Formats: sequence, C-alpha cells, structure tokens
Amino acid sequence: MKSAFIGIIGRPNVGKSTLLNAILGEKVAIATDKPQTTRNRIRGIYTRLEGTDRDCQLVFIDTPGIHNPRNKLGSYMTETALNTIREVDAVLFLVDGPLDGAGNRPIVELLAETETPRLLVINKIDKLEPEEYKTIYEEYRATGVFEDIFGTCARTGRNVPALLERVEALAAEGPMYFPEDMVTDHPERFLVGELIREKALLYLQEEVPHGVAVEIESYQEEERLTRIGAVIYCEKKSHKGIIIGKEGKKLKGIGKSARLEIEGLLGTKVFLELFVKVRENWRNSEAAMASLGYKE
Repeated sequence: MKSAFIGIIGRPNVGKSTLLNAILGEKVAIATDKPQTTRNRIRGIYTRLEGTDRDCQLVFIDTPGIHNPRNKLGSYMTETALNTIREVDAVLFLVDGPLDGAGNRPIVELLAETETPRLLVINKIDKLEPEEYKTIYEEYRATGVFEDIFGTCARTGRNVPALLERVEALAAEGPMYFPEDMVTDHPERFLVGELIREKALLYLQEEVPHGVAVEIESYQEEERLTRIGAVIYCEKKSHKGIIIGKEGKKLKGIGKSARLEIEGLLGTKVFLELFVKVRENWRNSEAAMASLGYKE
C-alpha cells in the first residue's frame, strides 16, 4: 500500500478546485470563475484498492489562491496555502500562463527552497496555442525546480490520468489514512455551506462576492427530508439588497440552485431556508472570521 499527501497550490482562479474534482471524479470543492473562491483547505481523498502492488491512497489538499492580501481573510488564505507546502509529501503547482505573469515567479522561487518533490501543471491548455504552450513549458523547465511538467485541461479531464499516474509514483509505502469510500474528511454541513456560497458567487458580480460568507444555523435530518437554515453574510447594507434582488428573485435563484445540488449530495429532499444579514467589515475581524470557520 502506498500513500501520500499532495498539496495543490497556485495563484487564484487557475483551476485548483476543478483539478481536484477531476481527479476524484466527483465534486468536493466548489469552483467558479471568481478569484479566491476557495478559502479553506479542502481535502480530497483518492483511493484505489485492487489487492495488488498498485493499491494507493492519495490525499490531495486544495488550497486558497496565493495573492497579495488586502485584509485579514486574504492573509489567512495565503498563509494557509504557503503552510501546506511545508506539510505535504509532494506539491502540484498550477499555472495557466507565463513564469513572469500574475506573480508566478515568486512562488517558483519559494518552491526552489523546499526539498518537497514538485510537479508543475500548466492548466487550461485548451486556451493555449501550441507555440504558446511550448514557450511557457520551456520557461518553467529552465528553472530546474520541477521534477516533471504536465499540461492539462482540468475542466474536461484532459491529461489528468497521466498526471495522477505520475503523482502515484511519488507515493511511498504507508498506511491507509481514511476509509476507502471516503472522498473528503469535511462534514456534510461544511459542504452544504460551500455549495450555497458557490451559488451566491455565480449569481453575484463585481465586489459583492468577496464579502460573502455562509453560516449554517440549523441542520435537521428527518427520514426523507433534511431541513437547513443558512445565513448569507455580506459587509454592506447595499450588498444585502443586491443579494436579495428585486422582489427576492436573486435570493430565490441562489436557493433553488443550491437546493438541487445539496439534494444530490445528501440523497434526500431538502427544505432550504436562506436569510441575508449584514456583518460589516467581517473580513478584517478575527472574531468574525473564527465564527465563520476561517481560522484553523
């Protein structure tokens, strides 16, 4: 049996969560086109048991995007990602552009100082011309930092099996840390809150999404129904009106979209009740961040 912990790091919006979901074959991390969607470390567990020497368990840790923080939440997110590098057996560094684009070089320089095995993943290759991909590939190869380089399209799963095979080769003999049928160690309440936040991000524009947080206030499981009460927090009174929308239509859309996906996750009918409350400047409040689950 081989096992390993693998950190997935990179700048915001390069496809880290999409890659994790592609590896697992199911959704454990929310993904949107909004930067900084991921705020916590999300652990996804890939297990293959065949009764052969190919048996393995790989625990992938999806991290928040590394960026220049503008508030305490941003600092927490970046610190979480950087700490992961020191705690894992291997690192996947995702990029979707050149070495000197979007602040990738400082991260490469940081990785060069570690002894942890490092693989580079050039994601979104469906958007790159062959010559453009080759140039990016050669730039990173010339640094000498990475054991291997892969081009992937996490959205479609292109080259993900080959990447997974290479990651398996980095695993060492070790125990099975989680039951074989577990794909994440996060409780259902956490996943439900993340799904609600994902739908809010998809429905909202501009600055509003970055100030949104979700708290599950009630969670009652009955025989054929799960009753969930959740609060969507925002930082400004004007944002509250935007989230609710004219005649409550936007909030209803968020709720319906979230409910359908939560029903698929839980396998039961769901009664979802959403509220919107203002919690001014919560992203710069240690107490507020802790109560909303953004402190480890």
